Amino acid sequence: MKPFVYLASQSPRRRELLTQWGVAHELLLPDADEDAESLEAVKPNEAPAAYVQRVTALKLEAAMQRLKRRGLPPAPVLCADTTVALGRRILGKPADAAEARRMLADLSGRAHRVLTAVAVGKAAKFAKGGQRWAALSTSTVTFDTLTPTQIRRYVAGGEPMGKAGAYAIQGHAGLWVRRIHGSHTGIIGLPAFETAQLLRAAGLPIL
Repeated sequence: MKPFVYLASQSPRRRELLTQWGVAHELLLPDADEDAESLEAVKPNEAPAAYVQRVTALKLEAAMQRLKRRGLPPAPVLCADTTVALGRRILGKPADAAEARRMLADLSGRAHRVLTAVAVGKAAKFAKGGQRWAALSTSTVTFDTLTPTQIRRYVAGGEPMGKAGAYAIQGHAGLWVRRIHGSHTGIIGLPAFETAQLLRAAGLPIL
């Protein structure tokens, strides 16, 4: 039998990676009355690593409550959040094309970090509480120097919208990457090594 998890994420890339790894999954997305966006608000002077781990923990807690509220069959719940950091500056999802262009201009010719926090929760069988496991993947990505025309064309294509740091490494932006140090799957949004460790800890038969 394949390992099974609830995935509390709308990212199609995370779904693709789980499928590639042989992990069956079902989406556990927020209800219409849940304010999921507010969980991603950055606190003043918050460090990128602290931010992404805090947001992931909040998302997991909300997902565990959702699982209980809906009365779904028990299974581990998987959450993840990815952010891009230039020094201590957090580059989230661009609000519009102009902000996406500014972010990419700042990343041009420089190294930046991509941090993905992963968390898995498992409800207790006979009591309140349950168990939680968490991990953090940090990678460094170095971009080539980008021309204003390259940036403008990329943003016009729509790929940066909804992406932390205004780019998707598995898309056209991958053509700009001079060097990666760390986890390629972590940069995509779900680090393979750390995710496997957490799912094993939760009792799933992961290779």
